[in-house]
Amino acid sequence: MQPKKIIIDTDPGQDDAVAILLALASPAEIDLLGITCVAGNVPLDLTTRNARIVCELAGETDVKIYAGCDRPLGRDLVTAEHVHGKTGLDGPDLPEPTMSLQDGHAVDFIIEQLREYAPGTVTLCPLGPLTNIATAFEKAPDIVPRVAKIVLMGGGYFEGGNITPAAEFNIYVDPQAADIVFRSGAPIVVMPLDVTHKALVTKSRNDAFRDLGTPVGIAVAQMTDFFERFDKEKYGSEGAPLHDPCVTAYLINPDLFTGRHINVEIETQSELTMGMTVADWWRVSGREPNATFMGDIDADGFFDLLTERLVRL
Repeated sequence: MQPKKIIIDTDPGQDDAVAILLALASPAEIDLLGITCVAGNVPLDLTTRNARIVCELAGETDVKIYAGCDRPLGRDLVTAEHVHGKTGLDGPDLPEPTMSLQDGHAVDFIIEQLREYAPGTVTLCPLGPLTNIATAFEKAPDIVPRVAKIVLMGGGYFEGGNITPAAEFNIYVDPQAADIVFRSGAPIVVMPLDVTHKALVTKSRNDAFRDLGTPVGIAVAQMTDFFERFDKEKYGSEGAPLHDPCVTAYLINPDLFTGRHINVEIETQSELTMGMTVADWWRVSGREPNATFMGDIDADGFFDLLTERLVRL
């Protein structure tokens, strides 16, 4: 079976970093065409920096990395240094990157790749706000039916929100972009907080990363040591949720996840519930399903996969 061609669209973020590392460690399943960066967890200059740091940590310096949109479509940028630290990648002491960014804009790269490869062969993997993806869809509508699938981290239903009572961070930062993507007609798989909050890095799971004894394993453990303080205090949980690696893990082993094909709408009008993912889990709206919204994860299997793959780097 041929590896899936993917583009990771991201705003790294410690959990984004782990998602990228998992992709780089899985060449039999994943053919990473490139990484496109967007403003989100931290501003664009830091997300592009962090993506290069992660690739260099993995020894993968040939990955194409592009800078994308530096602000949401219609709102001021909201960032999350309170979670990820001032660099977005606080925790490990990693060297400044020496890799160069690619010339050109991330949006144009997304368009070019979807036009270059056969329809249904390129999967988009957004780990941050959906600004780049929506901008590409608006600029080149012809690419939408060429998308194999969009597998994204964002939203929440039973868990509510993590940046407001109603909204998950990635969707909240650019709800207009999310609305464009969810209305696009492209096949969508959603990894919401309902799933990612079950992927907790407990002490034993983080010790397993550290005990790999490799620069990657140690760095991942240090990243989690840093950002788990926020989630432990906020939720009273045993550890931090690894949100974004759920996207990569789904590409490798979708059987780790279960969910429902339902209708998902994005709130773009109300400031009270701005960015809410209105997920019709109980199928009461009568609206046509437009996304597979995941609801559960085999957490032990997920962390077994992570540990087994990260040791390869």
